[in-house]
Amino acid sequence: MSQIVIGRQFCGPPNSGNGGYVCGVLARSVQGAATAVLRAPIPLDQPLHLSMADGEVVLSGADGGLIAKGQAAPGFELPEPPAAPSLEAARAARERYLGFRDNNHPICFTCGTARDEGDGLRVFVGQVEGAEIGVVAGVWTPHPAFADADGLVSVEALWAALDCPGVFAWMEREGRHGALLGTMTAEVLRRPTAGEETIVVAWPLERQGRKELAGTALFSADGELLARAHQVWIMMGPPPKG
Repeated sequence: MSQIVIGRQFCGPPNSGNGGYVCGVLARSVQGAATAVLRAPIPLDQPLHLSMADGEVVLSGADGGLIAKGQAAPGFELPEPPAAPSLEAARAARERYLGFRDNNHPICFTCGTARDEGDGLRVFVGQVEGAEIGVVAGVWTPHPAFADADGLVSVEALWAALDCPGVFAWMEREGRHGALLGTMTAEVLRRPTAGEETIVVAWPLERQGRKELAGTALFSADGELLARAHQVWIMMGPPPKG
């Protein structure tokens, strides 16, 4: 068992850790595709316990209460992403980011507009022109602050970058706010280097009652698939009718 602290820098909502980032912390010790489930809000600036049990990576609070767990996801069929838009199209989509007009979480580590370069990821995605409603994209250039000694973006930063775009895909489709990340399964094929332009894409998959399923992906500037994810978002409030 080891002790870790999720710093306030890595928040999603103001008083809880960013879901994708925490899932990525759990995935660091897993080879290949990994899946992580969030069971409770993630305390910030507090000692937490990270342990291995029966092939699972378990994150628990000081009182031993379960916060999240992760494990390898062999055989999990991750969604096939749509073709990556061009850099030009992704830049144009980024300008349509809903958070520029109305952002419920302006300090979110992934998608917060109030975060400076090198403090937050500043992943902003908007509707892709000519694509189905809900297919969103944006250009993301990772800051060196999120890279390791070899200049490669950390696993947890990559998972965080793949996090929020999924809920914005559903917001574009349904025009509303309000969902929490429940489960995220992802694979990282190649970690980009700091300063490398990448294209983030997300799209809705299906709704199952209060669950909204989304796919997200990260591409290089020339369309190489770098990482992809499947997400389960839990809606806050009743699902829309129809």
